[in-house]
Amino acid sequence: MHIDTALVSALVAEQFPRFADLPVRPVPRQGWDNRTFRLGDELSVRLPSAEGYVAAVAKEERALRYLDGRLPVAVPGVVGVGTPGQGFPFPWSVRRWLPGDTVASASGLDQVALAKDVGGMLAALRALPTEAGAAAGRHSFYRGSHPSAYSDQVQTALERLDVDAEACAEVWLTATTSVWESAPVWLHGDVAVGNLLVRDGRLSAVIDFGTCGVGDPACDLVLAWTHLRGAARTVFREAAGLDDATWQRARGWALWKSLVVLSGQSSPDEADEHRRILAAVLADPVV
Repeated sequence: MHIDTALVSALVAEQFPRFADLPVRPVPRQGWDNRTFRLGDELSVRLPSAEGYVAAVAKEERALRYLDGRLPVAVPGVVGVGTPGQGFPFPWSVRRWLPGDTVASASGLDQVALAKDVGGMLAALRALPTEAGAAAGRHSFYRGSHPSAYSDQVQTALERLDVDAEACAEVWLTATTSVWESAPVWLHGDVAVGNLLVRDGRLSAVIDFGTCGVGDPACDLVLAWTHLRGAARTVFREAAGLDDATWQRARGWALWKSLVVLSGQSSPDEADEHRRILAAVLADPVV
């Protein structure tokens, strides 16, 4: 779907006229599920890029209203939710803009400090009451559900790819033969370097709660393989907590994502990155 500054300006003028004079500009790095635009200096506009992401709009609004102020880091404050208009068929949202650099764009970060901060944030998130959260499922793209939801994709990828299929299958089997046995807890669902903001070298905010929910928190631990290395993984494990079985399911989540990216139409840079991640997954169980 084509979403540009003219469309966003028209939607804002129509539904949030008090912001109509604020300039609109796209953020440099766009996500897959949503298109994000700056609205002046203190606001942002977030629009789902396809129908499959629409369910997250209302869910994310409820979650952010509840989580705002309850975590050790900031989350995007909700300003309002827009309705379809100007030819755009989906609901959309206006949020407070959070300053900071994403971990993906920041340089010279101390990985050990980041690991401690992210692990502590996830532990705090899990400790919150869950009444405001939605049970994991299709809206969260099964983050928070059992990883076996993607067993067919893993099997298909292993048939297509030139990888160590036996080692991958062993990791996947281990990941899918345990379950989360405690009460469901909050999960973010996409703890990626593009969704973590830092200021002065420390974690300052977490954004993009579109895949959040309540369920098994294993999917939130994949940063151990996707970004962290060496001692930082151990620190992350200690700060985030959770038992060996949950970390084994987390390893399965990381394996699944890299396999499906590598078996799809990934760019050369994406392929190189996910080959690196896959090698880390196979080499280090972080347990």
